[in-house]
Amino acid sequence: MQRYPRDMTGYGARPPKVDWPNGAKIAVQIVVNYEEGGENNVLHGDAASEAFLSEIVGAAAWPGQRHWNMETIYEYGARAGFWRLHRMLCHLPVTVYGVATALARAPEQVAAMKSAGWEIASHGLKWIEYKDFSEDDERAHMEEAIRLHTEVVGTRPRGWYTGRCSMNTVRLAAEEGGFAYVADSYADDLPYWHRFGDREQLIVPYTLDANDMRFATPQGFNSGDQFEAYLKDSFDVLYAEGQAGQPKMLSIGLHCRLAGRPGRTAALRRAIDYMEGHKGVWFATREEIAAHWAENHPAPSRNRPSDMDCETFVAEFGGVFEHSPWIAERAFDLELGPTHDTATGVHSALARVFRAASDDERLGVLNAHPDLAGKLAAAKRLTAESTSEQASAGLDALTDAERAAFTQHNHDYTEKFGFPFIIAVRDQNKASIMAAFERRLANDRETEFAEACRQVERIAELRLIDKLGQ
Repeated sequence: MQRYPRDMTGYGARPPKVDWPNGAKIAVQIVVNYEEGGENNVLHGDAASEAFLSEIVGAAAWPGQRHWNMETIYEYGARAGFWRLHRMLCHLPVTVYGVATALARAPEQVAAMKSAGWEIASHGLKWIEYKDFSEDDERAHMEEAIRLHTEVVGTRPRGWYTGRCSMNTVRLAAEEGGFAYVADSYADDLPYWHRFGDREQLIVPYTLDANDMRFATPQGFNSGDQFEAYLKDSFDVLYAEGQAGQPKMLSIGLHCRLAGRPGRTAALRRAIDYMEGHKGVWFATREEIAAHWAENHPAPSRNRPSDMDCETFVAEFGGVFEHSPWIAERAFDLELGPTHDTATGVHSALARVFRAASDDERLGVLNAHPDLAGKLAAAKRLTAESTSEQASAGLDALTDAERAAFTQHNHDYTEKFGFPFIIAVRDQNKASIMAAFERRLANDRETEFAEACRQVERIAELRLIDKLGQ
């Protein structure tokens, strides 16, 4: 069964309770991208010159030619911009996204990164576009990037970010097996786990908005003040969320040839000073964040609904709508995916089938429900779910008078509508159930059929919450 692979839910309305070290309200993660010397260049065996992220407006690749202006802009990042950023940030934990071939051409810069205690993650073998690479060729580049990085830096990279990636990149990095995190995602303000086959890979998302690359895009920052204001606003919103009990992570992306220019470093300095002036701010490398997350929020081990085969899915959820496994059977054939791996997600799929069913089929579901406090309950022949639900409202402990009243109402209701009275008893008590009985007996059949169906859906929702949690 083909599944929709994208997760459009994530943490949703219930993000995990994050406890950053020392009770920090926010984790601030600064990335310095080191790409200079790894960009497209015929000297590097590439087909054309670089055309991405520079000061040249409307830059185009020059096939078969070197591009002096482009090359010297990149050289500025290595010769001047890196050192300006290093002086400013060497007292802070920083993650470097290092292109392996660029690092190999930068012994002084690598030594400075290591001296500052910065994490050096892999930014791939070359700073080029991988979208059209074959899977085998991209895997070969990844393996060579790890080999060369280890040779140049002295240790293998524990983090990976390609940036100009393909649809295979993150899976290939996960399958490689040696990365504490992969950063090729912009999907969240918190780390999250993504399953690839039998492996759960930790993703520590990156950013393209709190990023100096917007100085080199048509709709971007025109001045340092805009960059500074955007970084401060991003920090303020996330810091306030942390104060409210939902700490997040702020990623800041820098490039030596962009943020390393004097007019931009001034704005960056003011923004960093502003953040450092707040209490409860954890400046961390991405590897530190990944280690904290893996320890405190390990990968889930449960069998996910979207990964189940049909037999397992029906066995697990076929009884959610009382004695109606056909609903789960049809739901299995819908476009399920990771976003359905929650109580709300499974309920959405099952409810869609129920709502799309014929009136006769839905009537069958209604008639599969037992009377409240009726003969089946007295004979202890209810399903485990129904037994628990009725007990939650005290229907297993009725007085003789209460039982007689329920029996009479059940009879009157069924006689009028042709199906048993159904209500999500976990939302009720004995008094409110009796009041609902009396109120709903006055409905016409169409109105009551619709109400009974809504109650069936609510019962299913509560059962799924029991199974899967909120």
